[in-house]
Amino acid sequence: MPARTSTTRSPGHRFPAQRLTGVDLARGAALLAMMAVHVLPTVAPDAAGRLGPTWAGLVLSGRSAALFAVLAGVSLSLGSVPAAGNRLGLALRGVVIAVVGLCLGTLHVSVAVILVQYGVLFWCIIPALRLGQRALGLLASAWILLAPIVAYLVRPLLVLGGHPLQLGRNPTWTDFADPARLAADVFVTGSYPVLEWLAYLLVGLWIGRLPLRHTGVQVGLMLGGAAAAALAKATEWALMGPLGGHNALLATPQASQWPLDAMLRVNLLGVQQTGSIWWLTTAAPHSGTTLDLLHTSGTSAAALGAFLLLARVRPLERTGLLLPLAGAGGMTLTLYTLHVGALSWSEAGGAPGLEQGGLLAVHAVLALAIGLLFRANGWRGPLEWMAHGAYRLGSLHQERAPSRPQRPRTPDGSLARRR
Repeated sequence: MPARTSTTRSPGHRFPAQRLTGVDLARGAALLAMMAVHVLPTVAPDAAGRLGPTWAGLVLSGRSAALFAVLAGVSLSLGSVPAAGNRLGLALRGVVIAVVGLCLGTLHVSVAVILVQYGVLFWCIIPALRLGQRALGLLASAWILLAPIVAYLVRPLLVLGGHPLQLGRNPTWTDFADPARLAADVFVTGSYPVLEWLAYLLVGLWIGRLPLRHTGVQVGLMLGGAAAAALAKATEWALMGPLGGHNALLATPQASQWPLDAMLRVNLLGVQQTGSIWWLTTAAPHSGTTLDLLHTSGTSAAALGAFLLLARVRPLERTGLLLPLAGAGGMTLTLYTLHVGALSWSEAGGAPGLEQGGLLAVHAVLALAIGLLFRANGWRGPLEWMAHGAYRLGSLHQERAPSRPQRPRTPDGSLARRR
């Protein structure tokens, strides 16, 4: 029996028809996991005073943001973001997301906001929308393999010297005064370098072309993704342990500046991965290496498969227990923005006496409650409505443009050759 979908057919402020509930569940879980990573510590001192990873760092760091990005590619294929035939609409949608990110960049908050890079990723994926399944698979594999090597070779040219091309914070409007520095940070030296993160959208685009309503595909995603993630970690263990990569990295100058041993397990954000080829052998979260991209792409595929299967469980469908999470997953742009804004307010002293666990509970409960309210009424989130309006604006431009005959597609989705 296929997974249940929403059949709402209503004006532009409501959800589109034929929305896969499992995708929204996965997106909602990614949002809550990102909230946890933002609020809870990823490293903490043990009884001896040595910094070590926390459960949030070990389980969620890197994987939640990667899932968020992979699902963006999935949505492009599924049509929940119906952009495959409207490149201008997708570009305008990316503008809306980037503008929201630039506004959030003005806040004083200890969160690496992903939205500027997320919007740029939408622009960069446009040329790949016409590719078929096989070409997408090959391109995604090549990108995972080669992009980290290119980044490793280019990064020292950008960060070393008297005027490093790196912001060291979230991009904002004033950074347009130094466009070279802004571009370098967004594409290579920042928290979510587009050069490497484009791999996630390519993987998601490839996954979205699969028949995701089939049970076999859902099980295959879960098991295949878990196998890929395990393979990446096993390879890292061999390279970093018996072959000496871990000791080589602990001997670099970075080890004297950072608690590198702990960061290799939970988060390499902010650590300059330069000066040793062994940086390419780790699968550390946010390292952007081939093994990191493979591992987090695998965990993302496994999570999506699991949530697609979960959406098929009839008792959960009938009782509506999944609606809050699916609702939050349907308006992640709005809820993520509210979450970052609320964090900025609380870090400025707006929530005195509230511990980290309590703060996370407040954020999560409010996100689920708002998601349930909007889902039950069939509403889009306010920022989702703006992004959809930008897409529709591109559609109107396309409708006025002279139409060109469409070439047929082969069964794998690629364009057929002209004869």
